[in-house]
Amino acid sequence: MIISVASGKGGTGKTLVATSLALSLKEKYRVQLLDCDVEEPNDHVFLKPVSTYKETASVMIPEVDDNKCNYCGRCGEVCAYNAIAVVKQKVLIFPDLCHGCGACSYLCPEKAISERANGIGVIEKGYADSIDFVQGRLAIGKAMAPPIIRRVKELVDNDRVAIVDASPGTSCPVIEAVRESDFCLLVSEPTPFGLNDLMLAVEAIRKLNIKCGVVLNRVGVGDSKTEEYCRRENIPIMLTIPLDTEIAYLYSRGITLAEGMPQWKNKFLELFDKILELTGDGN
Repeated sequence: MIISVASGKGGTGKTLVATSLALSLKEKYRVQLLDCDVEEPNDHVFLKPVSTYKETASVMIPEVDDNKCNYCGRCGEVCAYNAIAVVKQKVLIFPDLCHGCGACSYLCPEKAISERANGIGVIEKGYADSIDFVQGRLAIGKAMAPPIIRRVKELVDNDRVAIVDASPGTSCPVIEAVRESDFCLLVSEPTPFGLNDLMLAVEAIRKLNIKCGVVLNRVGVGDSKTEEYCRRENIPIMLTIPLDTEIAYLYSRGITLAEGMPQWKNKFLELFDKILELTGDGN
Protein backbone atom coordinates (compact mmCIF):
# COMPACT_ATOMS: atom_id res chain seq x y z
CA MET A 1 0.00 0.00 0.00
CA ILE A 2 1.18 3.52 -0.86
CA ILE A 3 -0.04 6.38 1.35
CA SER A 4 0.91 9.87 0.26
CA VAL A 5 0.91 12.76 2.72
CA ALA A 6 0.35 16.15 1.13
CA SER A 7 -0.88 19.65 1.97
CA GLY A 8 -2.20 22.58 0.02
CA LYS A 9 0.18 24.95 1.81
CA GLY A 10 3.43 24.75 3.70
CA GLY A 11 3.70 24.72 7.48
CA THR A 12 0.61 22.64 8.21
CA GLY A 13 2.48 19.75 9.85
CA LYS A 14 2.73 17.39 6.89
CA THR A 15 6.17 16.10 7.87
CA LEU A 16 5.05 15.68 11.49
CA VAL A 17 2.19 13.46 10.30
CA ALA A 18 4.30 11.44 7.82
CA THR A 19 7.07 10.66 10.29
CA SER A 20 4.73 9.96 13.23
CA LEU A 21 2.67 7.61 11.07
CA ALA A 22 5.80 5.71 10.00
CA LEU A 23 7.09 5.41 13.57
CA SER A 24 3.69 4.30 14.88
CA LEU A 25 3.30 1.57 12.28
CA LYS A 26 6.80 0.11 12.45
CA GLU A 27 6.08 -2.26 15.34
CA LYS A 28 3.16 -3.93 13.54
CA TYR A 29 4.07 -3.51 9.86
CA ARG A 30 7.05 -3.35 7.55
CA VAL A 31 7.29 0.36 6.75
CA GLN A 32 9.03 2.51 4.17
CA LEU A 33 9.19 6.31 4.26
CA LEU A 34 10.00 8.16 1.05
CA ASP A 35 10.72 11.88 1.32
CA CYS A 36 9.62 13.36 -2.02
CA ASP A 37 9.75 16.95 -0.81
CA VAL A 38 13.00 17.12 -2.75
CA GLU A 39 13.41 20.89 -2.60
CA GLU A 40 13.46 20.82 1.18
CA PRO A 41 13.57 17.25 2.51
CA ASN A 42 13.55 17.15 6.31
CA ASP A 43 12.13 13.76 7.32
CA HIS A 44 15.72 12.78 8.10
CA VAL A 45 15.79 15.41 10.87
CA PHE A 46 13.18 13.37 12.75
CA LEU A 47 14.14 9.81 11.79
CA LYS A 48 17.93 10.28 11.84
CA PRO A 49 18.49 7.43 9.35
CA VAL A 50 21.77 5.63 8.67
CA SER A 51 22.66 6.17 5.00
CA THR A 52 23.65 3.07 3.02
CA TYR A 53 23.39 4.21 -0.61
CA LYS A 54 23.71 7.41 -2.62
CA GLU A 55 23.41 8.12 -6.35
CA THR A 56 23.36 11.16 -8.59
CA ALA A 57 20.02 12.00 -10.17
CA SER A 58 20.33 13.24 -13.75
CA VAL A 59 18.28 14.47 -16.68
CA MET A 60 19.45 13.81 -20.23
CA ILE A 61 19.78 17.15 -22.03
CA PRO A 62 20.52 17.81 -25.71
CA GLU A 63 23.95 18.55 -27.10
CA VAL A 64 24.28 19.86 -30.65
CA ASP A 65 27.00 18.95 -33.17
CA ASP A 66 27.51 22.20 -35.10
CA ASN A 67 29.21 20.30 -37.91
CA LYS A 68 25.99 18.40 -38.65
CA CYS A 69 23.35 20.99 -37.73
CA ASN A 70 21.80 23.01 -40.57
CA TYR A 71 19.75 25.17 -38.17
CA CYS A 72 16.41 24.07 -39.63
CA GLY A 73 14.63 24.75 -36.33
CA ARG A 74 12.90 21.38 -36.12
CA CYS A 75 14.22 20.75 -32.58
CA GLY A 76 12.68 23.96 -31.30
CA GLU A 77 9.36 23.15 -32.92
CA VAL A 78 9.02 19.75 -31.25
CA CYS A 79 10.13 20.82 -27.77
CA ALA A 80 7.01 21.12 -25.61
CA TYR A 81 8.94 22.89 -22.86
CA ASN A 82 10.74 25.59 -24.89
CA ALA A 83 14.07 24.20 -23.72
CA ILE A 84 15.71 24.54 -27.13
CA ALA A 85 15.51 27.32 -29.71
CA VAL A 86 17.23 28.17 -32.99
CA VAL A 87 18.20 31.80 -33.53
CA LYS A 88 19.85 32.51 -36.90
CA GLN A 89 22.93 30.25 -36.95
CA LYS A 90 22.84 29.35 -33.27
CA VAL A 91 21.07 26.65 -31.24
CA LEU A 92 20.23 27.81 -27.71
CA ILE A 93 19.68 25.18 -25.01
CA PHE A 94 18.06 25.94 -21.64
CA PRO A 95 18.92 22.98 -19.37
CA ASP A 96 16.64 24.05 -16.50
CA LEU A 97 13.61 23.81 -18.81
CA CYS A 98 14.53 20.45 -20.31
CA HIS A 99 12.49 17.43 -19.18
CA GLY A 100 14.77 14.94 -20.90
CA CYS A 101 12.03 13.60 -23.20
CA GLY A 102 14.48 13.07 -26.10
CA ALA A 103 12.10 14.37 -28.78
CA CYS A 104 14.64 16.82 -30.21
CA SER A 105 17.34 14.20 -30.73
CA TYR A 106 14.90 11.60 -32.06
CA LEU A 107 13.30 13.94 -34.60
CA CYS A 108 16.39 15.88 -35.72
CA PRO A 109 16.55 15.26 -39.51
CA GLU A 110 20.35 15.65 -39.54
CA LYS A 111 20.96 13.49 -36.46
CA ALA A 112 22.93 16.43 -35.08
CA ILE A 113 21.63 16.15 -31.52
CA SER A 114 22.93 13.73 -28.93
CA GLU A 115 22.24 13.68 -25.18
CA ARG A 116 24.38 14.04 -22.10
CA ALA A 117 23.60 13.58 -18.42
CA ASN A 118 22.98 16.74 -16.43
CA GLY A 119 23.15 16.13 -12.66
CA ILE A 120 20.27 17.80 -10.84
CA GLY A 121 20.45 16.23 -7.38
CA VAL A 122 20.96 13.08 -5.35
CA ILE A 123 19.00 10.06 -4.17
CA GLU A 124 19.85 8.64 -0.73
CA LYS A 125 18.73 5.37 0.79
CA GLY A 126 19.14 4.01 4.29
CA TYR A 127 17.26 2.90 7.35
CA ALA A 128 16.03 4.20 10.69
CA ASP A 129 15.65 1.24 13.01
CA SER A 130 13.27 -1.04 11.04
CA ILE A 131 12.01 1.72 8.72
CA ASP A 132 13.34 1.68 5.17
CA PHE A 133 14.15 5.28 4.25
CA VAL A 134 14.56 6.98 0.85
CA GLN A 135 14.93 10.66 0.09
CA GLY A 136 15.64 12.84 -2.93
CA ARG A 137 17.45 16.13 -2.75
CA LEU A 138 17.36 18.72 -5.54
CA ALA A 139 20.70 20.45 -6.09
CA ILE A 140 20.94 24.14 -5.26
CA GLY A 141 20.12 26.26 -8.30
CA LYS A 142 18.27 23.45 -10.10
CA ALA A 143 14.58 23.72 -10.92
CA MET A 144 13.55 20.28 -12.18
CA ALA A 145 12.10 18.34 -9.23
CA PRO A 146 9.84 15.74 -10.95
CA PRO A 147 12.68 13.56 -12.36
CA ILE A 148 14.14 13.17 -8.86
CA ILE A 149 10.72 12.35 -7.43
CA ARG A 150 10.17 9.72 -10.12
CA ARG A 151 13.49 8.10 -9.25
CA VAL A 152 12.64 8.08 -5.52
CA LYS A 153 9.32 6.39 -6.29
CA GLU A 154 11.04 3.75 -8.40
CA LEU A 155 12.46 2.54 -5.07
CA VAL A 156 9.03 1.91 -3.52
CA ASP A 157 9.00 -1.49 -1.81
CA ASN A 158 5.65 -3.12 -2.57
CA ASP A 159 6.13 -5.50 0.35
CA ARG A 160 6.00 -2.60 2.81
CA VAL A 161 3.54 0.11 3.77
CA ALA A 162 5.07 2.95 1.77
CA ILE A 163 4.51 6.48 3.09
CA VAL A 164 5.31 9.22 0.57
CA ASP A 165 5.93 12.68 2.00
CA ALA A 166 5.10 15.12 -0.80
CA SER A 167 6.03 18.77 -1.08
CA PRO A 168 3.39 21.41 -0.17
CA GLY A 169 1.11 22.96 -2.77
CA THR A 170 -0.52 21.57 -5.91
CA SER A 171 2.23 22.03 -8.51
CA CYS A 172 3.93 19.43 -10.72
CA PRO A 173 6.20 18.00 -7.96
CA VAL A 174 3.17 17.31 -5.77
CA ILE A 175 1.26 15.62 -8.60
CA GLU A 176 4.29 13.45 -9.37
CA ALA A 177 4.66 12.47 -5.71
CA VAL A 178 1.03 11.53 -5.00
CA ARG A 179 0.33 9.90 -8.37
CA GLU A 180 -0.39 6.15 -8.10
CA SER A 181 -1.04 6.37 -4.34
CA ASP A 182 -3.72 4.17 -2.84
CA PHE A 183 -4.71 6.93 -0.44
CA CYS A 184 -3.74 10.55 0.17
CA LEU A 185 -3.75 12.24 3.58
CA LEU A 186 -4.20 15.98 3.22
CA VAL A 187 -2.86 17.87 6.22
CA SER A 188 -4.55 21.21 6.80
CA GLU A 189 -5.30 23.75 9.51
CA PRO A 190 -8.61 25.49 10.38
CA THR A 191 -7.71 28.92 9.00
CA PRO A 192 -8.92 30.79 5.90
CA PHE A 193 -5.59 30.22 4.13
CA GLY A 194 -5.60 26.58 5.17
CA LEU A 195 -9.11 26.06 3.81
CA ASN A 196 -8.40 27.83 0.52
CA ASP A 197 -5.35 25.68 -0.16
CA LEU A 198 -7.07 22.51 1.05
CA MET A 199 -9.80 23.08 -1.54
CA LEU A 200 -7.17 23.33 -4.28
CA ALA A 201 -5.46 20.17 -3.05
CA VAL A 202 -8.74 18.22 -2.92
CA GLU A 203 -9.53 19.26 -6.49
CA ALA A 204 -6.12 18.04 -7.67
CA ILE A 205 -6.36 14.71 -5.82
CA ARG A 206 -9.84 14.07 -7.16
CA LYS A 207 -8.66 14.63 -10.71
CA LEU A 208 -6.06 11.93 -10.07
CA ASN A 209 -8.89 9.65 -8.88
CA ILE A 210 -7.20 9.03 -5.51
CA LYS A 211 -9.19 8.54 -2.32
CA CYS A 212 -8.35 11.12 0.33
CA GLY A 213 -8.98 12.18 3.88
CA VAL A 214 -7.95 15.14 6.03
CA VAL A 215 -5.73 15.44 9.08
CA LEU A 216 -6.68 18.69 10.79
CA ASN A 217 -3.75 20.17 12.70
CA ARG A 218 -3.65 23.04 15.21
CA VAL A 219 -7.31 22.64 16.10
CA GLY A 220 -8.28 25.48 18.40
CA VAL A 221 -7.11 28.28 16.14
CA GLY A 222 -9.19 29.76 13.33
CA ASP A 223 -12.81 28.74 12.75
CA SER A 224 -15.04 25.79 11.88
CA LYS A 225 -15.28 26.45 8.13
CA THR A 226 -12.74 23.76 7.23
CA GLU A 227 -14.79 21.13 9.07
CA GLU A 228 -17.97 22.40 7.41
CA TYR A 229 -16.29 22.13 4.00
CA CYS A 230 -15.19 18.54 4.68
CA ARG A 231 -18.72 17.56 5.74
CA ARG A 232 -20.22 19.23 2.70
CA GLU A 233 -17.77 17.53 0.33
CA ASN A 234 -18.02 14.17 2.13
CA ILE A 235 -14.29 14.18 2.94
CA PRO A 236 -13.52 12.28 6.15
CA ILE A 237 -11.50 14.03 8.86
CA MET A 238 -9.24 11.15 9.83
CA LEU A 239 -7.41 12.75 12.76
CA THR A 240 -7.40 16.04 14.66
CA ILE A 241 -4.31 17.42 16.37
CA PRO A 242 -4.79 20.29 18.84
CA LEU A 243 -2.90 23.55 18.98
CA ASP A 244 -0.48 22.58 21.75
CA THR A 245 2.73 24.27 22.88
CA GLU A 246 4.19 20.91 23.93
CA ILE A 247 3.78 19.55 20.40
CA ALA A 248 5.40 22.69 18.99
CA TYR A 249 8.27 22.37 21.46
CA LEU A 250 8.88 18.74 20.51
CA TYR A 251 8.76 19.59 16.82
CA SER A 252 11.29 22.40 17.25
CA ARG A 253 13.71 19.84 18.73
CA GLY A 254 13.20 17.32 15.91
CA ILE A 255 11.00 14.98 17.98
CA THR A 256 7.83 13.53 16.51
CA LEU A 257 4.49 13.04 18.23
CA ALA A 258 4.98 9.28 18.21
CA GLU A 259 8.25 9.59 20.12
CA GLY A 260 7.66 12.60 22.35
CA MET A 261 4.06 11.78 23.26
CA PRO A 262 3.72 7.97 22.95
CA GLN A 263 -0.04 8.10 23.54
CA TRP A 264 -0.32 9.37 19.96
CA LYS A 265 0.92 6.06 18.56
CA ASN A 266 -2.49 4.47 19.07
CA LYS A 267 -4.16 7.43 17.36
CA PHE A 268 -1.94 7.00 14.30
CA LEU A 269 -2.62 3.25 14.32
CA GLU A 270 -6.35 4.07 14.37
CA LEU A 271 -5.74 6.48 11.49
CA PHE A 272 -4.15 3.66 9.51
CA ASP A 273 -7.09 1.35 10.29
CA LYS A 274 -9.43 4.00 8.86
CA ILE A 275 -7.34 4.15 5.70
CA LEU A 276 -7.54 0.37 5.35
CA GLU A 277 -11.31 0.56 5.75
CA LEU A 278 -11.73 3.32 3.17
CA THR A 279 -9.51 1.59 0.61
CA GLY A 280 -11.10 -1.80 1.16
CA ASP A 281 -7.88 -3.37 2.44
CA GLY A 282 -9.23 -3.83 5.94
CA ASN A 283 -11.73 -6.52 5.00
